[in-house]
Amino acid sequence: MARTGARSSAIMAAGTMVSRVLGFVKTMLLAVAIGASTTTGNVFALANTLPNLIYVLVAAGMFNAVLVPQIIKASKKPDGGADYISRLLSLAVIGLAVVTAIVVLCARPIISVMASDWSPEKLDMGTTFALWCFPQIFFYGLYTVVGQILNARGAFGAYMWAPVLNNIVAIASLLVFIMLFGTWQTGDHDPAHWTTDKTFWLAGMATIGVVAQALILFIPLKALKLGLGIKLGWRGIGLGTAARLASWTLATGVVANLSFLFLAHIATTPEGFQEKYDHPIAGNNMLDQSTMLYQLPHGVIGLSIATVLFNQMSRHADNNDDASLVQTLSRGLRISSVATIFCAVALVVFAGPVGMLFGGGDPAQGAVVGQVISVIALGGPFLTIAFMMGRAFYAHEDAKTPLINQAISAVLVIVLGFLVGRVQPQYIVFCLAGLYAGQNILATLLFHRGLKKWLGDYDLANIVKTHLRVTISAIFAGVFGYIALHLMGGGSFDGFAWHSQITAFVTVVIGGIVMALVYLGALRMFRVREMEGILRPVLARIGR
Repeated sequence: MARTGARSSAIMAAGTMVSRVLGFVKTMLLAVAIGASTTTGNVFALANTLPNLIYVLVAAGMFNAVLVPQIIKASKKPDGGADYISRLLSLAVIGLAVVTAIVVLCARPIISVMASDWSPEKLDMGTTFALWCFPQIFFYGLYTVVGQILNARGAFGAYMWAPVLNNIVAIASLLVFIMLFGTWQTGDHDPAHWTTDKTFWLAGMATIGVVAQALILFIPLKALKLGLGIKLGWRGIGLGTAARLASWTLATGVVANLSFLFLAHIATTPEGFQEKYDHPIAGNNMLDQSTMLYQLPHGVIGLSIATVLFNQMSRHADNNDDASLVQTLSRGLRISSVATIFCAVALVVFAGPVGMLFGGGDPAQGAVVGQVISVIALGGPFLTIAFMMGRAFYAHEDAKTPLINQAISAVLVIVLGFLVGRVQPQYIVFCLAGLYAGQNILATLLFHRGLKKWLGDYDLANIVKTHLRVTISAIFAGVFGYIALHLMGGGSFDGFAWHSQITAFVTVVIGGIVMALVYLGALRMFRVREMEGILRPVLARIGR
């Protein structure tokens, strides 16, 4: 079981890594096309981010946490769960269609509420982008539902590889945009000179990419030969448990993401003051870029491991085997730390050149992006820890504890977010980045309290010991990475690392290799055996 889980995690991690690399290319091209701290860049960032945020608000947690355990239970029925899954899928599709239609109709009010003191011209531009982007909500939901059906049946790879197609579509469209209309430095991309053609290649193709990401999953779904179809009528088929869990999970998502939407609203404030400064200040677009970067280790390693282990924990919980559930959770927390902690330290060390990559090649914008990254990266490891702990409760069909924890966190976040909105505009996004990191730390502490109350000792001593050894190894490697960075001119805008996006990329690659080699040596020196949990399946696939 462990080897199978490791292979599945490796396949998912590989798909996620390719997707994230392409995602970075997409974000870099987006910065080249419309800028990182420009008006158009911030307006598009809000309109293109909102569909995902709204989807997460109303459905993501419910689908991710509820579907897998229920599908695993239904698979024990004589028909393999085909009837149950068909009705569940039909219900989800209808619900997503209704929600998406309502959101599209309310595009202007939503943009008006989320934007902070934007001019009518910016609101018009944001509404136009939103009308093109908001249909993504339906396809994000469809992608998740079909993907979770595949995951529950042990077909893990497609779910993580599908976003690769999305990013390929987006990259191709951005290259066409730059070829047709020029970059943010050479073309007129402000609201006054914006055209319908630009909207199509920027916002329209972004939505087409999400559509492709969802629809391609029907190919592996059909290959499973589950005999699925559209089936209405949901009484008497055992959806009561799913509905109960879904209601708790929906409440958790609403609480969590209303607070997150509030912070996203606060992040738009600097856009109204950009013209008063003679240098770039961090806005919502830079915060989005930094959030994407600090979530990379979680998305590639943490989420891949958690998705596989969630299935195992669900089976253990269904068999009332708490000992095996604890063993599975502990293994996941220890193995994932090897990647997440190292990446967090590496992001802090190389924040400057990484910022150059996503700042459109402009050192001033790159430096600001790097500063935001260095703050938010500190919360990266805790994001994975809290996520995996939460999955243990959902596997046990306990959706109440995550809701309580999220409510406590949300209240604190809203209070602190309100205070952040009162600081000077140039500091707002930095404070929000720190708040994101702090929220992950708080979530970890709250879930720890819940696990102690439920399971008692959940192998905490071994988990802490591993995290301590990994942290020391990562910091030790970070020192060598810092030295390599400064040898390549990272300490001055005149240095090699700051010349262009290409030199910044070379700096990150060379410095990252130095850090990685030192890190592997330190892990061996401290006898961190969990390193093998990540390397073994990867090396095995290379060998084959």
